[in-house]
Amino acid sequence: MIKRNAELVPEVVAGLRGGKGSVIMTKLLKDAEFQGKGRLFNRMVLKPCCSIGYHQHVGEIEVFYILSGEGILDDNGTKSAVRAGDVAFTGNGESHSIENTGSEDLVFIALILFA
Repeated sequence: MIKRNAELVPEVVAGLRGGKGSVIMTKLLKDAEFQGKGRLFNRMVLKPCCSIGYHQHVGEIEVFYILSGEGILDDNGTKSAVRAGDVAFTGNGESHSIENTGSEDLVFIALILFA
């Protein structure tokens, strides 16, 4: 199966997990395509000054792969700068948030798999 870019539909979500502004989410896989192994594989775009709020993952893990831009990732209370090429892993029971602190879009892939 190949999904063409023109077939993918972005969705704007305001205040995701209590974050600031909006995130533009494009589903790369739909629920049934995970075959029970996960629930999210998205291209995410945070405009400058926007964020995804701090939240915990229970029964799942989440990975961010940063494609472009820069921001701050809060990894269980430890804040670190992230930029293109960085990978952030949030394990089962752990918490995180991400904020665009740059002047360009922060673009990343988000993958959530069941633990």
